[in-house]
Amino acid sequence: MSKSLSGKLIFSYIFIASLSVLLISIMSNMFLVRLFNNYIMDEHQRKSKDVVHAVNEQYNNDGSWNISIIERIGIDALENGLILKITDASGEFLWDAEQHNHGRCEALIAHFSKNMMSRYPDWQGGFVKETYTMEYKGSFIGNVEIGYYGPFYYTDHDLIFLETLNKIFITVGGISLLLSIIAGIIMAQGLSKPIEKVIKSAEAVTKGNYKNRITEKSSTTEIINLIHSVNKMADYLEKQELLRKRLTADVAHELRTPLATLQSHMEAMIDGVWDPTADRLKSCHEEIMRINRMVGDLEKLAQYENDNLNITKSRFDLAELVQSILLNFEADYMNKGIEIVFKRKDVWINADRDKLSQVIINLLSNALKYTPEKGKVEIEIKKEGKTALLYVKDNGVGISKEDLPHIFERFYRVDKSRSRITGGAGIGLTISKAIVEAHGGCIGVESTIGEGTAFTVALPD
Repeated sequence: MSKSLSGKLIFSYIFIASLSVLLISIMSNMFLVRLFNNYIMDEHQRKSKDVVHAVNEQYNNDGSWNISIIERIGIDALENGLILKITDASGEFLWDAEQHNHGRCEALIAHFSKNMMSRYPDWQGGFVKETYTMEYKGSFIGNVEIGYYGPFYYTDHDLIFLETLNKIFITVGGISLLLSIIAGIIMAQGLSKPIEKVIKSAEAVTKGNYKNRITEKSSTTEIINLIHSVNKMADYLEKQELLRKRLTADVAHELRTPLATLQSHMEAMIDGVWDPTADRLKSCHEEIMRINRMVGDLEKLAQYENDNLNITKSRFDLAELVQSILLNFEADYMNKGIEIVFKRKDVWINADRDKLSQVIINLLSNALKYTPEKGKVEIEIKKEGKTALLYVKDNGVGISKEDLPHIFERFYRVDKSRSRITGGAGIGLTISKAIVEAHGGCIGVESTIGEGTAFTVALPD
């Protein structure tokens, strides 16, 4: 069963926060309780020594004791959980807490046992005695036996402190959990909202609404890249849709004219209005050849855009290939009075000769088509490192900045008039680009309106 991204994010925040708080609480509690227990034991040792010192101070120079003060010390010690038995050097009792109040001593031990068992159910403790000697000017004057619940014990105040500490951990844990839920919701919305916009935009694109764009802002790099990619995809599909519609219009226009001509001529000859003379049949044949060339161009486009384009390489001189193709264009260039400047340099490459011939023919044909009479076309071949370079430059009408980025796209025509003189479906440069890239090379263009256009073909040696 699928779950939403926001739900998963919120759950992950809650889980991580809960786990972190739980671990921190357990580790902190263990650490603080250990420190507290050490403090309790150190405090017990300090109290015991203070008691022994206080009793020792009650010895007089004449060998007597201040019994009344010793009794007060014993009672105070009993209130703090210490059960004293004080004897002099001869073993006579100066103070015995059990004789003073046996019930109180029993109740005290039982109470501390209950406190420790409430905290540690498996606690193993009991009554412990420690004996301290007393001296006066280096002479033994008696003993102080201190009994208590050991190895250490918690008073009521100690238990209150530990319970308060646990409540603090629980409160902090609860607040952290609440904050994690709030942060999870905010983060989930911040991540899921742009993604939902991307989904809606992608769904709109699948329905043909290519103008829909994502304007949602995000601070997450991956989501920014995703939004950019989807918008870029929509731009590309919109352009392709426009090109498809333009192709449909171009093909319909180009087919309509020869078909209409053929239809009118045939009907006239069938109805006996015209005689089927050689000139009229020749005119019909020319229209049929135009249709055939258009179909051939479309077939070539499908072939050259195939990822499995078959390249048959051989080693040949690129300059020699260009020279032989120029001979075929020589008459056309002379008829327009166009000057050809060929800067030839022998450059040998491994490539498909026939397919590269198509590229050169397309470039020379475009230069002839868009260069005015008495114009000039420059062709140069040279080598840079392991790269062969072919330049075809004319001083013709040029290409606008708006059209320049699109001239290698399928079916794109700079000439929007669809004139029969400059006609065609706009696939020559697309075919050229596919052939060059199939060889591992690249083709580029620079142009300025009114100054001319320069194509550059770079091919690996």
